[in-house]
Amino acid sequence: MRRTGSIRVESQQLSVQGLQIAMQVAGEGPPLLLINGMTRSQQSWKPFTRELTGRTIVTFDAPGVGDSPNALLPLSMAGHAALAVAVLDAAGLAEADVLGFSHGGAVAQQLACDAPDRVGRLVLAATSCGVGATPSRGRAVLSGVEALADEASWQFADALGLLWHSLAISSWSSISFLGAITAPTLVVCGTRDSVVPPANSRVLARRIPNASLVLLPAGHDLQLAEHATALA
Repeated sequence: MRRTGSIRVESQQLSVQGLQIAMQVAGEGPPLLLINGMTRSQQSWKPFTRELTGRTIVTFDAPGVGDSPNALLPLSMAGHAALAVAVLDAAGLAEADVLGFSHGGAVAQQLACDAPDRVGRLVLAATSCGVGATPSRGRAVLSGVEALADEASWQFADALGLLWHSLAISSWSSISFLGAITAPTLVVCGTRDSVVPPANSRVLARRIPNASLVLLPAGHDLQLAEHATALA
């Protein structure tokens, strides 16, 4: 354990299903699990989390990103959601609010479907339903085509890791189960997001019960510090 200023920070390597997953727990208060975009490590949340107080922040690196080595074979989206459950277990949390950004928003949707008892409130930021997303540019980022260009400042994924993530999302869709999500859900997008345009967030907000939609005067990168209060 270490402290950054007065903030408690615990970092560890979690061993699950033969994978080594880097994770971090910081702060104190109601827990919030953050799930990264496709090419971003957990360090990409730092500008965002510095603006949050009174929360326990849980982050992790997916396989092939940041400090987590690649998986030998690609995980399914259900497999990625299972990793998120394992991270909550390792943090000693029965339930947490969950915020997923971009590709992480797809994982968060799967998590809310597969383990509804582990998700308090759900925030889906700059994301889509996967296959069937509208317009097609929204699908491009989640399949990795545009992710590197948009997230160039956070390129912590190696080529194989990016390929595995792309394969996981390439045939995935949440359309069939969005109506079964029970967590109170906030869908957030930037009005200037050309990577996952607002039409995708409107689809999510319409299909998820008890969901509300917030449009911010922003682009795709909702991990910026200025958006912390609106999202969390």
